[in-house]
Amino acid sequence: MAREDYAIVLDFLPCGFPLDNKRTPLAIVIGEKGLVLLQIIPRRGEKFDINERIYIGDGKRDKVQYILGRCPREKLTDTTKLNLEDFIKKCVGEDEERFVKFFNKAQAINTRLHQLELLPGLGKKHTMAVLEAREEELFQSFDDIKQRVVNMPSPDKIITKRIMEELCDIQRHSLFVI
Repeated sequence: MAREDYAIVLDFLPCGFPLDNKRTPLAIVIGEKGLVLLQIIPRRGEKFDINERIYIGDGKRDKVQYILGRCPREKLTDTTKLNLEDFIKKCVGEDEERFVKFFNKAQAINTRLHQLELLPGLGKKHTMAVLEAREEELFQSFDDIKQRVVNMPSPDKIITKRIMEELCDIQRHSLFVI
């Protein structure tokens, strides 16, 4: 996995988590490339705005003292979850090509389960319809998928929902989040 250089602030807790004994300020951020949730400690006197893009890569960091580590699912605040969903929607919309490629290249996980079946709202029938449609011609966009597959839920919404599940809940298989 490549290291993240930039992250987006989802929540800033100036006094840390309410139930922790530590009163250290921290921010919950998400990496732009790998969609990894991290906890970071700001430099003394620094504050973060929600949705602020900050540098977390190697070298001198202006506002970040250090990266505390991954953010555990149980520590996600309500503010974090709301901002996370908005960020994921934006990412899916901006990187449509990546997610259309997923529909074009998704494979069977084992003899009983296909990667497409892990997407919310897709069962065996939708999976078979997607596979048949992509055999004729690869998909070009979300609209192309929606038009060629009968009764297909909105592809961008189901991908957003799946990414949220992978970030907020324990999943056996991970499709988009490292």
